[in-house]
Amino acid sequence: MARLTRAEAQERNRAKVLAAARQEFAERGFRDAKIDDIADRAELTRGAVYSNFPGKRALYFAVLADLAEQAPVAALEEPALTVREALGELARAWVTGLPLATEDERQPSRLSMHLIPEILADEVTRVPYAQLMQLNAVLLGLAMERLRPPKEPGGRLVRLAEAVLTVLQGAAQLSAAAPGFVEPFNVIRVCEQLADLDLGDRWAAAPLRPRVHEARGPWSPPQALDAVSRTPARLERDGVVAVLGLHRLSAAEEAVRAAPPGAEVTAVVVTGAPKELLPLARLVISEVGTCLRQAFPHPAWPPLRVVYDETGALAAAAGVAEPGDGTEVALRVESGTVVARAEGYGACHAAASARP
Repeated sequence: MARLTRAEAQERNRAKVLAAARQEFAERGFRDAKIDDIADRAELTRGAVYSNFPGKRALYFAVLADLAEQAPVAALEEPALTVREALGELARAWVTGLPLATEDERQPSRLSMHLIPEILADEVTRVPYAQLMQLNAVLLGLAMERLRPPKEPGGRLVRLAEAVLTVLQGAAQLSAAAPGFVEPFNVIRVCEQLADLDLGDRWAAAPLRPRVHEARGPWSPPQALDAVSRTPARLERDGVVAVLGLHRLSAAEEAVRAAPPGAEVTAVVVTGAPKELLPLARLVISEVGTCLRQAFPHPAWPPLRVVYDETGALAAAAGVAEPGDGTEVALRVESGTVVARAEGYGACHAAASARP
């Protein structure tokens, strides 16, 4: 049998740890699970677990993220043609994943019942979670706008998306805290009715814009996967690439609103704590992304790609040596060349609206 390379051995051990952790969390719950017991299940040392994950919470996020990303996606029998239809399908996809009142706490659908308490327990997770939810609202709002373009210049449907996500997240939390209280059909009906809500939502550009630096350098990004569509992200195409820390994710919308028609816009998600916080990002984005792919026809998928930079290779290609949670760097790419670059608050809007 051929000997495994170091990278292959690390990947195998990581998979063993994740499988063992999923069993441990399912049988004992997150609170009572022990790293030592997870190591025993994986037939590895405690040190091997910590070499892959900084702690139990990071491991918990990773297990939930894997489950969310592996969830099957059912194809639409008939394409949604209206926002009402799409929101109904979105809510239907969401509630099918909620735990049933008859299930005990060890069923896979109840693995996430400790997620919100863990997020609330630490500002390190609260701030990124808020930005991740905002990014989800942007993604959903952009998809709805493709089905129903705003009538007025500057109009948008992001606030409507926030309302929908509030309903769905509330249903998820109540299903865990008060089994049997949530009626799935009512959740679907509520989301359908929200489609007609007019919140007077208008887009306002960032008040501050940093200086845009003209640049003429080759753009050769590594391959990446779009977390929303689960297809390869073509980062070499003309458009805007925004390297965003977990505290600046909402700035992705500025790039989308300011970019020329047809330009590709990609948000590269970075953080100073990738082993713990990127799994949280994967989990939160995939929860909505999976439902979005089931509810919206392909032409209505949002014009915004989201990729995770676990190794820092994408950030390095963009000239960001030490990415952190507050990073905001945006590039304008044309014909395989970086033609403009902006850094700091407002960089996404500045680079996207630049006319090199």
